[in-house]
Amino acid sequence: MKRFFILLGKLLVKGLQLLGKNAGNLPGCILWTLTRHKCVSLFQVDCPIIAVTGTNGKTSVTSYVAKLFSGEGVKLITNSAGNNLDTGICSLLLQHCDWKGRVNADYLILETDESHVPVVYSQLKLETLVVLNFFRDQLDRNGEVETLILKINEFCKTFEGNLILNGDDPNTARLGRANPNNKNVKYFHAEPYAHATTQLFEAGEGRFCPFCGSALEYAYYQYSHIGKFACPECGYGTHTPYVTTTDIDLDKPSFRIGENTYTPALNSIYHVYNMTAVTAVAKLYDIDNRILTDAIANYTVKNGRMESFTLGENPAVLNLAKNPVGANMTLRVMNEMSGEKELLFVLNDNIADGLDVSWIWDINFSVFERVTRVVTSGTRAHDIAVRIKCAGYDPSKIVVRPKLDDAVEELNTTAGKKFVIANYTAVQPTRAALKRYIEKHGGAANEAN
Repeated sequence: MKRFFILLGKLLVKGLQLLGKNAGNLPGCILWTLTRHKCVSLFQVDCPIIAVTGTNGKTSVTSYVAKLFSGEGVKLITNSAGNNLDTGICSLLLQHCDWKGRVNADYLILETDESHVPVVYSQLKLETLVVLNFFRDQLDRNGEVETLILKINEFCKTFEGNLILNGDDPNTARLGRANPNNKNVKYFHAEPYAHATTQLFEAGEGRFCPFCGSALEYAYYQYSHIGKFACPECGYGTHTPYVTTTDIDLDKPSFRIGENTYTPALNSIYHVYNMTAVTAVAKLYDIDNRILTDAIANYTVKNGRMESFTLGENPAVLNLAKNPVGANMTLRVMNEMSGEKELLFVLNDNIADGLDVSWIWDINFSVFERVTRVVTSGTRAHDIAVRIKCAGYDPSKIVVRPKLDDAVEELNTTAGKKFVIANYTAVQPTRAALKRYIEKHGGAANEAN
């Protein structure tokens, strides 16, 4: 029966590809149903598997980790197109296995949805799990963040592989205590940067110790609840970092880990944390520092993550923001840009976004700096316009254009810097709309490295 399912899946993949589709999810969905939700168990994988999960940053970190391992002669399988549920991973492996389900690779590096970590890796043997952060995200699908953390914590109780955790997120670092017998738990940490605060500035989740319930004390907050914390009662938060980032200078930009100074391609504290996680993986797998340095300095993920465009004569940056913390961090990056700029915010409410968009009320729009006009678009264009107005922004400077092409045209009726924020299902249509504008009016779209 297993070979029949593999044959059927591969035929589905081939048929969809002949029709011009990417076959990224549908074959896995069909096998998921036929195997009673055990589609990933069809495959035999003998190589190391490195998984990256967390609310924000997993696509970028997965891409950077894959870049580290993509040397000459290395056969690498990664889900660079996303599709990070069990059905998407099944569809990916169908494209790289033989008729018996055997996957031939040197490494599998897989972005994995937080809620699907226990699902996928109860069926595949995982060597290394990187956990970046936990924030509220898609509440109608994932539930409250505590529910999600408990699911992964249950998986970690029996996991004895490498566990690389953000030691500055109390929601993430707690996983290190799930299995006292696991001697392979490693934490990454960042010293404060110039804009760190001593008070919580944005919506945050990590206010109380998960072990004794006491209020956590913070030496500083980097953003949201990410920062240097400790429990005054039981001592939670005093773990020793495996990798520590210091001397963070976002103006250059640069940061230091050990004796090495790195110059990242992007200059946000959020990106610094992502690169610290990448560095922890590089250290664990003894990657040559020259490869790491080159990846951090020159590689960027061109899929709507701080992606640069030129729209006619106007410079523009597009970034994904799919939850309050991602949006607040993106606004912080926008505010730190010099000079005046205009914002396009695209908000959808499709199933993959979460139908509930009440999360936009946790975005701190009151911190706008030098934002001279706002254009809103997407299926919930009016909702985001109302939210920005209620934050105190001048409504006469808000323009609603639900159709994306109209919104991009409107954005560029004036000259100057442009910043574009789009949520999950909006980001690729927004990229496409920006490129259509460039084809019509001139400019440039940076392609992937």
